[in-house]
Parts: sequence; C-alpha cells; structure tokens
Amino acid sequence: MNASSPPPAVELHGITKRFPGVVANKDIAITVRKGTVHALIGENGAGKSTLMKILYGMQKPDEGTIAIDGEQVSFSSPGEAIVRGIGMVHQHFMLADNLTVLENVVLGGEKLYGIGAKARRKIKEISDAYGLGVRPDALVEDLGVADRQRVEILKVLYRGAKILILDEPTAVLVPQEVDALFDNLRELKAEGLTVIFISHKLGEVLKVADDITVIRRGTTVGTADPKTATTKQLAELMVGAELPSPETRESTVTDVPMLAVKGLTLAAAGAVTAEPEVLAHAALEDSPVHRKAEAGRLLLDDVTFTIHKGEILGIAGVEGNGQTELIEALMGMNPADTGVITLDGLDITKAPVRKRREGGIGYIPEDRHRHGLLLESPLWENRILGHVTEAPNSKRGILDPKAARKDTERIVREYDVRTPGIEVTASSLSGGNQQKLIVGREMSHNPKFLIAAHPTRGVDVGAQAQIWDAIREARREGLAVLLISADLDELIGLSDTLRVIYRGRLVADADPATVTPEELGTAMTGAASGHLDATDNHSADGTDAGTGSTEDEVR
Repeated sequence: MNASSPPPAVELHGITKRFPGVVANKDIAITVRKGTVHALIGENGAGKSTLMKILYGMQKPDEGTIAIDGEQVSFSSPGEAIVRGIGMVHQHFMLADNLTVLENVVLGGEKLYGIGAKARRKIKEISDAYGLGVRPDALVEDLGVADRQRVEILKVLYRGAKILILDEPTAVLVPQEVDALFDNLRELKAEGLTVIFISHKLGEVLKVADDITVIRRGTTVGTADPKTATTKQLAELMVGAELPSPETRESTVTDVPMLAVKGLTLAAAGAVTAEPEVLAHAALEDSPVHRKAEAGRLLLDDVTFTIHKGEILGIAGVEGNGQTELIEALMGMNPADTGVITLDGLDITKAPVRKRREGGIGYIPEDRHRHGLLLESPLWENRILGHVTEAPNSKRGILDPKAARKDTERIVREYDVRTPGIEVTASSLSGGNQQKLIVGREMSHNPKFLIAAHPTRGVDVGAQAQIWDAIREARREGLAVLLISADLDELIGLSDTLRVIYRGRLVADADPATVTPEELGTAMTGAASGHLDATDNHSADGTDAGTGSTEDEVR
C-alpha cells in the first residue's frame, strides 16, 4: 500500500474464536478495501457468520485484531460497531412483527431523527434513493420475506452505516430484483460505502464482487479475482468438490394423483369491511398489507392443480403473491374459504393439521427459525416437532424420548448434520445444518406429499446437494412434492412441472426443460401469462393457463 492510498475499510488479523467442542474461527486474515464489494464465501459451518458477528460486536474474539479505517478497535456490543459506521443485515431478520416499519427502523435510534415526521421523511428519503419501496406504516407481520429484508437494509442505512455486512441478501429475490439490488450496491460503492457480501450463490458473487475471500473449516483458504475466477474454482476452494446441479431429467411421474386441489379461494381478512381511508392509503403500493386492506381482493383466487406420485410441481412467484397462504391452506393452519383438497383419494379439506400430518404430509417451512425449530431446545426435541404422535417419537400415545434420541442420532449421521451431539440447542448449529436436520426429520416419516418451501435457502453447495438428493430419491419412490423457491435455477432444475403464481392466481405454466430464469422472472412480475413457450399469452384451447379449467393442462 503506497502512502497516498487510503487505509482499508476493514482489516482482520489472526481472528480466532472457540466454543465448547468446536473452533469456529482460526487465525483468519481478511483485508477489505474501502469503496468495494467484498464477497465472503464458504460452506455452512465454515465460520462466516461467527466472523461477522465478531466484526459487528456481537461476540468478542479469543485472539486477533480488528482495524477500521486503519485504527485498531475492540467492540463490546453492536452499538459500538454502529457508532463506527458498521451495519449488519442478518440472514434471519431481527424485526419485531407487531410493530410498523417506522417503529422497527427507529427502535434504538430514537435520538437520530426522533420518532415522528422527521424520521418518516428520512425513511422515505432513503427508501426512494435506493429503490427499496418501503412504506413506514406497514405492519412488519404483514410483510413477505423480501420486504422484511428491505426493511433491514433500510434500518442499517438509517443509522448511517458506511460498512454494510449483508448475509445472504439475494436468497429471496427473483433475477430482476437481484439486478436491482446489485445496482443499489454499485450506487453505495460509488458513494464510498463498503459492502461485505456473504453468499452461497457463486455466479452472483462473480457478478457483483470486487474481491473474494474463501473460508473453509474456520480459516481463510484463499482469495479469488472475480474477473478471472469460475464458479467451479470457487466451489472447489469452498468444499473441495465441484458445484452441484439441481438438474433432474429422468422422469418418475406417474398417472396416479397424490394431491388434488380444486378451486381454492381465500379472501383477505377484513377486506370488505376496511375503512375508506385505510383503502385509500393501502392503494399506494401492492404489498401483502395492501392486499389485506383492498376490498374484494383475494389472497388465493380459484387455485387448481394436481400433483401425481413421483412428480415435483414447482411454484414460481415473487414473495407475497399467495405462496404462504397456499401452504397454510394445504397444511390446515389457515383453511381456505372455498375449494376442495384431496390427499391420496381422501378429502382432507376440513381435516385438522395433526390429521394431515399423520396422513402423510411433510413440511419444510420457508423460515426455519420462525416455523421449523425451537431454537433453544436440543436437537432431539426438535426431531419430535410436527410428529409428536408418530413413531418413533411416541409409543401407544406416550412420548418416548429414548427412541427419539436414538433416531435423532441416525438423522445426524445420515444427513451429515455437523454437531457436537444431539443435546446441543438448535441455535448452536449453522443455518445449513439446521436445514438438514429439518429435512431429515420430515423425510424420516416417509411422507406421501412434501411441501418444500425454499428448501435450500441460505445453505452452502454441499448441503444443497444433499437436500436435492434426498428430495430426488424420495421422488423416485413415489413422493409428490410442491416446491416453492426463490432460486429459479433450483425450481427449473428440480421440477417436472412449473406454475407461476401472481396476486393469488396461477397465471402461467412452463416446461422446465425449455424455460429460462429470465422468462420465469418476467412471468412472476405479471408481465406474461399462459404457457410461457407459446406464441401468445393463452393456452392452445383459448383459455388462460392456470385458471383451473383443465386438470392436466400443464402436463
């Protein structure tokens, strides 16, 4: 570094962090240049999150030094890191569901711009400047995952961050939104801000990063130049193996229906009774909040489809277009107003959640922390979740902890869940290992029908391959799968049939063998309907595809 060069934004030297039974970081060294996007990649459990928590003041290193803008620092709390201009957007969001966007953003930062009109103006200013589309008065509990992420980014910018740590920021975005985010990152960079970008999507890393650091098993194993590196080289540095592919081309689809859904309709709660001023305010933006307030708006609109034994039906859609409501209707958590659901020939439309579970429905939830795990409970208790009445968790109606523990050890072994043991809490596992535990739990009950919502969100290439293999193997044995994912390569690669959901309706279908992520992304924004490979926007019989007029229209 010559005398005229500015000091690096971040310098980490010799960072080591130990936990009982595991060394999370060992002698890590990273230099992040000011005004750049620096990608940090590595498999789950490699130590990326621990390292960023150290930089953000959430944990203290056992050894090593941190320098910000050339000055050595030691943080005891995130508050101290924020004062030095560091902001972090976590993979699992830190938002209060029962508060509005404005309340979440100003919480803890009331001294910056107050809690009223000045704060509102600042939020609007940041939202407009970076195209975040955030509405201050929206309740966070009504937001989809993508909108929650934008609130988190805004919250960090609101506090004046000059160094942004983004943990898996593209996990929930469609290609067009990813491009928009990358444009935003380039704007931030042009203004002198520094971004540390944690991701498992190696193609995106090569597209947006100026520098790349690879971490494996807690230590830095190399750096890469995105101008010359390939995804294959990065994957080999990360896990010592080639990049896995979700592609499934051998067909196992039978003509035996496993799940049949006909005419599912769900009206927004309180839609018809909303006050005029609420409706007028909500009309400002198309969001889950808007849809709830808009009179006559349907969250699910005449949804009809059939999934056969051995078939994976992929649903593509921008978050908040009815995917969550569809899952909740199929699980029985929030039954639809009208429609019929048949599982393996039995009408389960009115069946409670427990009966559906016992009847053969497996469920990988979209948010593993909120809906898939008890984070402060040990792994063997998490293995029981959702299957309390089923073997091996219970015997003759009584819980059998000994058998549950033994089976948890089997899941840990067969699904390569990296953990010191089954008595540790779920929160102590990395995100990918938490996901593998959930997949192992659900597949252990030999489901007839699996709802897989973002099954590989935030997991590394190694864990991805294992999860894909588990789903493919069960599919070969006759499992029917509803796959909902924001990863369009995953959707196209795994699915036998593809449908697009927009504003609660199935508006388009596509052949996974021929459709491109860009074509799928366009349909997800509502700009295309019908069969995506057709010359016009309608199916051959002149009806809109996806309206449920024929059961086998996409087969």
